[in-house]
Amino acid sequence: MTMQDPPLAGEAACGARTRVAGAGPMTGERRFLAACRLEPVDATPVWYMRQAGRGIREYELMRDRYGVLGIARTPELAARASVLPVSAYGVDAAVMYADVMLPTGPMGVEFDLTPEGPVLAAPFRSPADVARLRAYEPEDELAFAMEAIRIARRELDGRQALIGIAGGPFTLAAYLVEGRATRDQATARAFMYAQPEAWHDLLSRIAEVGRRYVAAQVHAGVQAVQVFDTWAGTLSPADYEAYVLPHASRLIEGARGVPVIHYAAGGSGLVELLVRAGADVVGVDARASLDEAWSRAGTGVGIQGNLDGARLLAGWDAAEPGARHVLDEAAGRPGHIFNLGHGILPGTDPALLARLADFVHQESAKRPAAERTGGRRATTEVSA
Repeated sequence: MTMQDPPLAGEAACGARTRVAGAGPMTGERRFLAACRLEPVDATPVWYMRQAGRGIREYELMRDRYGVLGIARTPELAARASVLPVSAYGVDAAVMYADVMLPTGPMGVEFDLTPEGPVLAAPFRSPADVARLRAYEPEDELAFAMEAIRIARRELDGRQALIGIAGGPFTLAAYLVEGRATRDQATARAFMYAQPEAWHDLLSRIAEVGRRYVAAQVHAGVQAVQVFDTWAGTLSPADYEAYVLPHASRLIEGARGVPVIHYAAGGSGLVELLVRAGADVVGVDARASLDEAWSRAGTGVGIQGNLDGARLLAGWDAAEPGARHVLDEAAGRPGHIFNLGHGILPGTDPALLARLADFVHQESAKRPAAERTGGRRATTEVSA
C-alpha cells in the first residue's frame, strides 16, 4: 500500500505567518514539539482528538472493510489511518490509530468494539477476576502496533509530529468493571470503595502493562504520548489522589524522553493532580476555563484545548468566535496546543476542521507572543 500524502491544507499560506527569526516557517513537527517544551513557536500548533477515525471517507471505507480492530492490528492500515488527517485537516501532529483497550487483550480481556465503545464478555467483579490478568511485553505481543509507528514516522518524514496513546488507569479499570462505557462509572467507583485492595491490584496491573506499552511506543518512534484518562473526571480530587494517582505516575514513567499530555474529560478539579502524575501538558475540556486551568497547572506546564466540538456542528459562524476565545485565553503563552475539548463529534464537516486548523495557524501568527514569565507580551520575533 502506498501512503503518499498531498500538500498540507494551508501550506501555501505559510509565507504569511510569523517566521522564527533566522529561519523559514516551522514544520508541524517542530511547532508541536516546541509547544510541548514551552518554547517559542511561529504559530499555535493544532491537532484534534479522534482525528484518526472521524470524517475521512478513505478511513470509513477501511473501517467498513476491516473493522476497527482489523485496522489497528494491520500495521500498514493503522499507519495509513494515523497519517490521513495530516493532509485532510492540515494539523501539526498525527496521533496513532489504536483503541485504548488494545493493550488489555494480551492481558486476557475479551472485548468487542461497538459504535458505543468497548463491550466486555465478562465484567470484573472480584479479586479473582483481577488475579487472572497477566503481564506481557508489548514489543512482542503488540508488535503490529510498533511496526505501525515505524511506518507512520517514515511517512511523516519530519513534517508532522507523531503522538502515541495510552488509556489512563481509571478509564481502563472502569471499562473492565462496568463492562461497557457508562455515564458516571458508578459500578467501578463502588468497586473501588468496597474492594480497595482488589482495586489497587487492578490498577497496578494496568499501570505496569501501560508503562511497558508506552515505553515500547517511544522506542518505536512516537515523539509524544497522550494519556487518555477520559473518565477520571468523575472522581473527586481526594479520591483521584488516593485511588489513581500512584498508578497514573507509574504508567507515565514509560514515556521518559518524550512529552506527556494528560487528559481527563470533566477533569478541571484534577489539574494539579494530573501535573503531579507527570504531565508536561494538561488537556483541558470545553467545560473548563483554559486560563484558570493554566494558572492552576503552573508556569512549567503546557495546556491543550479546548474548543467545544459542538461549535463545529453549528457551523463556521459558531466555530470562529469560539476559536478566537480560546486563543484569547491562551494569550500567546508558550505551551498552548490548540485542540477540541473532547474528540471530533460524529457529523462534523471535515472541511471545517481544515478551515479551523488554518484559521488557528494564521490568527495566532498575527498575535504577539507572551513572555514565558508574566503576562506581558513580547514585541520581537521569536528565536529558533
